[in-house]
Amino acid sequence: MTVENKVERGLFDEVMVPCYNPMEMVPVKGEGARVWDQQGKEYIDFAGGIAVSCLGHCHPDMVNALNEQSQKIWHLSNVMTNEPALRLAKKLTDLCFADKVFFANSGAEANEAALKLVRRYAADKFGPEKTEIIAFKQGFHGRTFFTVTVGGQAAYSDGFGPKPGDITHLPYNDIEALTEHMSDRTCAIMMEPLQGEGGIIPPTPEFAQAVRELCDKHNALLIFDEVQTGNGRTGNFYAYQGLGVTPDVLSTAKSLGGGFPIGAMLTTAELAEHMKVGTHGSTYGGNPLGCAVAEAVVDVVSKPETLAGVLEREALFREGLEKINAKYNIFAEVRGKGLLLGAALNEQWQGRARDVLVAAGKEGLMVLVAGLNVVRFTPSLVISKEEIDEGLARLERAIASLAK
Repeated sequence: MTVENKVERGLFDEVMVPCYNPMEMVPVKGEGARVWDQQGKEYIDFAGGIAVSCLGHCHPDMVNALNEQSQKIWHLSNVMTNEPALRLAKKLTDLCFADKVFFANSGAEANEAALKLVRRYAADKFGPEKTEIIAFKQGFHGRTFFTVTVGGQAAYSDGFGPKPGDITHLPYNDIEALTEHMSDRTCAIMMEPLQGEGGIIPPTPEFAQAVRELCDKHNALLIFDEVQTGNGRTGNFYAYQGLGVTPDVLSTAKSLGGGFPIGAMLTTAELAEHMKVGTHGSTYGGNPLGCAVAEAVVDVVSKPETLAGVLEREALFREGLEKINAKYNIFAEVRGKGLLLGAALNEQWQGRARDVLVAAGKEGLMVLVAGLNVVRFTPSLVISKEEIDEGLARLERAIASLAK
């Protein structure tokens, strides 16, 4: 490699818009649940690219799918359809309540499509007054202006001028507040069936049930944002299946492509009728390359043994985190389901989630945070027991170094 081509972390500050603050290390290679940086240092990956790399790095089935499709056709636009998109759509509808699929490139785009669908349906069916969208505080639905406004964290949506209107934020898990507020003006409720960015907050079964019943009562639609919880992450193919509450619209992305950008909005045939030709679109959405890779991912993740394996791995994580906690008394609780887990810091450790992340990095472990007080784990769904053990040993060393 010539010197001019040498890429270092400092180049980021020169050429990138400063909306990220990436770690100093630059990863160059990944295999399974391990990653190597420019210096050849090895890391165990408990972050999975924020719940994306559900089969780890460079899974052979994904590599094969990409290689095969790359020799056939990459892009067509939606003037035509293509085989991988049709096969993937059929697989997704076979795995859940939905009859119809709209493909996009990301979770935000899948959510944008979902929000436009519910507004259009309400306008067509009930008239122009029915426009209110209810979402929840600390919720996260993406970074487009519509989705970030529906998300319940004002810090992400303030400061960009007038926001899309008629969006209400209520506390998550508060049935009373929801019952009191909701009316026939409400066109939809949008919620995560397990809040991710907001701190790995699960809904109570009563709350999930109440949301569904209130939607039915007020002729409102229920959107489940399963961008982070979907595609096997919680041990069900979609998290709603473990809650026993079925939405009308579901968004999925992140793990769907296992690292290749793809998102999808899933819904019923009745609702899909309202997205007529010309009402929405996406240049790259449903491209053959992305759909071929996602198809390989879905084939592996939907296997009963993969889904059962997620719950086995969850148990190993919980057990390991309990052992660390018995020594260092750092966590108040471990929340979440499957391999979407959040270790909430106790009072003595408040505000130090990022310290844990940085210390873990020094020990060769990649983890995430969800807010200031939660260390988040979203590893590969097929991570080996040895890699879990080794990663937890590294986490323990990181916490020991902070406890000193």
